[in-house]
Amino acid sequence: MDSSFFHIFYLRGSKKESAASIYLRVTINGKRAAMSLNRKILVDSWNSSAGRASGNSLEAKLLNRYLSKVENDLFKAHQKLLEKKEIFSANDLVNTLLGKDTPSKEPKMLLQIFQEHNERVNKLIGKDFAAGTAERYRTAKKHVEDYIKKEYKASDIPVKDVDHKFISGLEYYLKTERNFAHNSAIKYITNFKKIIRIAYANEWIDRDPFNNWKGKLKIVDREFLTQDELQLMIEKEIRNDRLNLVKDIFLFCCFTGLAYADVKKLSEKEVVVGIDGNKWIKMNRTKTKTRSSIPILPTAEAILQKYTSHPDVNHKRLLPVLSNQKMNAYIKEIGDLCGINKNLTFHLARHTFATTVTLSNGVPIESVSKMLGHKNLQTTQHYAKILDRKISDDMAALRERLGSNIPTMN
Repeated sequence: MDSSFFHIFYLRGSKKESAASIYLRVTINGKRAAMSLNRKILVDSWNSSAGRASGNSLEAKLLNRYLSKVENDLFKAHQKLLEKKEIFSANDLVNTLLGKDTPSKEPKMLLQIFQEHNERVNKLIGKDFAAGTAERYRTAKKHVEDYIKKEYKASDIPVKDVDHKFISGLEYYLKTERNFAHNSAIKYITNFKKIIRIAYANEWIDRDPFNNWKGKLKIVDREFLTQDELQLMIEKEIRNDRLNLVKDIFLFCCFTGLAYADVKKLSEKEVVVGIDGNKWIKMNRTKTKTRSSIPILPTAEAILQKYTSHPDVNHKRLLPVLSNQKMNAYIKEIGDLCGINKNLTFHLARHTFATTVTLSNGVPIESVSKMLGHKNLQTTQHYAKILDRKISDDMAALRERLGSNIPTMN
């Protein structure tokens, strides 16, 4: 536990007054607490840099002697709190100095804080958080719980016991025992990091153990369907109604860029006539709450028309989307039927829209970013980096513009 603290004596009062009140301020871990010393002094007689009365008058000497006694009592109060071996705040130190001893505190437990946080998140689903975010926090808590059971042989630990060793051990556990890839492990630890920040903000711990932890995500090229693979899936006849339904919804997302949560909630009110007289999808993304504006291409419009008479379709739900788990399982079956040798997931449709459908066909990256509902252009630029064809096309256009102006070597 960090035992350091800072204190100063200072004046408080209007500059117009000739005398001001003397205060003591204590700072621990950036958090302050102040108390009045019930003494006043002329502003001109105060040495602010020394925190003492200036001059050699009897009045100044008596005041400075009193301030030294307060300072000595403050150090004693600080030592008293240290001996309790409990985390304490600037307010606790001031209260101890005033004789208001704080009762012994029960240590805040890590998983208890995590559970309280998750319960608050659950109550805010649909307002501040998506259901997927709540699920991820629940999963993160379970991983931390399992790690504590394995490494500490306990059902919970005080949050003050979380240190750099704990965090590094958790990362190692997720990558080895749980067999998570680097990015997946880092994302779960980032969820856990929020719980520690809550504990620090509430002064349940006196330092942030994540200060020296570096958890950077590795850039991973996102897979997508090529033009040939996309055409192959479009033309593939599937007799199984369940798989055919999933194929259609997957293709709808390939031509709109909608994520699973957004296509599932797509309603009649979000399909509007745009400025060009054609149908557009205008909706706020579930994940980021940012606005997406997407012109509906003919393939996507045909799929909407196909399901207008489906029993599970109404004005609040334009497509009969299954659970995310089923959609992901069935799209893998469809990939096998089409002979597509890729690890297909439903989210791959969104990547396909960004790359094969739009960027590869010359749609400006700014427009793609707007349709995807990205918060910044940097997120969209990742798609452009993985398109060798785009680089080739850009260079071909450059050659054409330069033409005969390119100097030749003799």
